Amino acid sequence: MEDGRVKGDLTYGKVWKVILAFVFPLLIGNLLQQTYHVADSIIVGRFIGKEALAAVSASFFIYYFIISLVIGIGSGMTVVVAQCYGGKQYGKVQAAFSSFFIFTFIAGVVLAAVGILCPGAFFRLMKTPGEVVPEAVRYFRVYMCGTPFFVTFNSFLSILRGMGDSKRPMVLVLSTAVLNILLDLLFIVTFGWDLEGAALATVLAQGTGVLMATVYVHKRHPLLSMKRKDMRFDRRLFSRGLKIGIPTSVQQCSLSLGLLALLGIVNLFGTDTLTAYGAAGKIDSLITQVVLTLSSAMSAFCGQHTGAGNVSRIRQGVRFAMLINLLFSAGIYGVICIFGREIMALFSTDGTVISTGYDYLLIVGAVFFLHGAMNVMNGAMRGAGDTLFAMITGIVLFWIIRVPLAWILSGYMGYKGIWLAISISITAGFLATCIYYGSGKWKRRTNID
Repeated sequence: MEDGRVKGDLTYGKVWKVILAFVFPLLIGNLLQQTYHVADSIIVGRFIGKEALAAVSASFFIYYFIISLVIGIGSGMTVVVAQCYGGKQYGKVQAAFSSFFIFTFIAGVVLAAVGILCPGAFFRLMKTPGEVVPEAVRYFRVYMCGTPFFVTFNSFLSILRGMGDSKRPMVLVLSTAVLNILLDLLFIVTFGWDLEGAALATVLAQGTGVLMATVYVHKRHPLLSMKRKDMRFDRRLFSRGLKIGIPTSVQQCSLSLGLLALLGIVNLFGTDTLTAYGAAGKIDSLITQVVLTLSSAMSAFCGQHTGAGNVSRIRQGVRFAMLINLLFSAGIYGVICIFGREIMALFSTDGTVISTGYDYLLIVGAVFFLHGAMNVMNGAMRGAGDTLFAMITGIVLFWIIRVPLAWILSGYMGYKGIWLAISISITAGFLATCIYYGSGKWKRRTNID
């Protein structure tokens, strides 16, 4: 307790200081979390080959689709926790945490079973190149075994962040990221276990993360408990989380289906383009973590202020987050323009793969700022309880603009038409979000008891 407030309270102090203190550990944690996929891709591409890298890339998009429902509901529960925490309703924080934990673990087990039993059908449906499918199936089956660990670990991280704690999640993610890289090198380089080794490394690292988070919450957290008597399912709070989270779940499912549809178009151009798309996508995902971090920070920041009944500082927070986004986007695009080919060469030595991936980074990177700005505004509105707009725009962006445009433009421009369609859809989403955010209608959807 400091100055009458508990640790992690984001409703006090200068806005820019509060946001920076929260964002930096959160950013480091999110970037480290991406190393699970990036490390797999670099080590697989370098030590096994481009077909194996293509298998990892294809698996990622299908895996994202499978877990998208849990991700969306998780965002809703995080907002509930932030609002209860900001409103000093600490008993409800534990109830929301235990409800979310129970849900994610059960959902993780069910999703793992689905992924293990029928992976081949997913890859064939996406028209994955025939030479890639056998390796992708082997990798995917092992990777899916870790789904209960993945969703449970991320539930811990989300709840802690909703309570304004970004430092502990950073430490937990750092530990698992380092372990994942070490196990990748051990299993693939030393033991020669091929793709299964990469998948097993991630499963073990995530399992270790769950164990560490459980021990921390059980023994050291002042407001959360893992004791059996405290782990109860609160239907009312979970329903409240569903009300906020279901639009995000629909958006995530739409997004993941759109990514799969886009993957199907990419697959038509062969293994080299699929490999480049996967590698460049990993770089894009790593960069995007900065804007997603700002979005998550805005959700927690605005969620706590909404719970406290104080929304006057939300616009200040959004403006400062926009400034960070502008500075970062300009700097990173400059790096891509100069060193993009060298960055792609980390994943593959194939000239065609490097050139194709570099084109992706140049075209999509040109709208990094717009993508970030859109996510900052959506994060703020999500924290206030408005997730419906983001759901609608997400569906329109992918299914009315991105996928049809990628199909049409790729017929005239080849794979570059796909990359251009991505940039055009992001630009349209940014413009729509600016108009809605500026209207102030999202304030009417605040979710305060």
